[in-house]
Amino acid sequence: MMKYLVGQTPSGAAVFAVQGENAVDLTALNPAIGADLMALIQSPELIESVADQIAGAPQVAVSSITPALPVAKPGTIICLGLNYTDHIKEGGYEIPDYPALFMRSKNSIMAAGAPLVRPTCSDKLDYEAELMIIVGKGGRHISEADALDHVFGYTVFNDGSVRDYQRKTHQWTPGKNFDNTGAIGPIVVTPDEVPAGASGLKIESRVGSEILQSSNTGNMIWSVAQTIATISEYTTLEAGDLIAMGTPPGVGHAKKPNPRWLKPGEIVDIEIEGIGICSNPIVDEVNA
Repeated sequence: MMKYLVGQTPSGAAVFAVQGENAVDLTALNPAIGADLMALIQSPELIESVADQIAGAPQVAVSSITPALPVAKPGTIICLGLNYTDHIKEGGYEIPDYPALFMRSKNSIMAAGAPLVRPTCSDKLDYEAELMIIVGKGGRHISEADALDHVFGYTVFNDGSVRDYQRKTHQWTPGKNFDNTGAIGPIVVTPDEVPAGASGLKIESRVGSEILQSSNTGNMIWSVAQTIATISEYTTLEAGDLIAMGTPPGVGHAKKPNPRWLKPGEIVDIEIEGIGICSNPIVDEVNA
């Protein structure tokens, strides 16, 4: 069982093992662990090389660590657009019989804690609380029964969406790929830290004391296992790929009587039970 945090140190990025409010620098114990999670994803046995040292190693406060992306350069970032029934209804869509899949670019993602940028061309920046999978073992034609064996860990994702650009075309690509709108992390938990498929976890988005979304990952239409099996029908998943599992109801564009857009100066928190909180300040592009 492990909770990882990739963060900046005076000597560069490092992988930390989180233990409550404190963390141990694993990269300092074994430099082969590297500056992000890719080495551990590709060689899980690396953690065994430092297991006996963690208990007696120096600790730093988690609050003192500036988060970095868990995977610095993910290969593929695949997202589910419609995976909670009530969110589908609030968006005016029919419930699909196949998941709505889209992709994100590397420039669109950023670390927890980093500014989430409202672009100059739109004030319709929305939030989406999501569970994110980090693929461990890759593969093609992965069966649903075997799919959870391909998960390295779970983290938190805010699928920041620029809604007017999302609606400009039948493809959602523009609205989902503005630079620095998809926040990831900071904590990555191994699968044994949460229920199978990370199901049954409370998922929530907030600005201050204002609760924007509140649901449960048990309400997802397509489970983690089903999603991995479905995606691997058409593409080869690789170690370090990221899969975002869709958002529950309560997004800003569907708020009545008026939409609830994110504004510069606010801090948006996405929390998933048993995993952690992804917190990001909102800034205008001109101030980014």
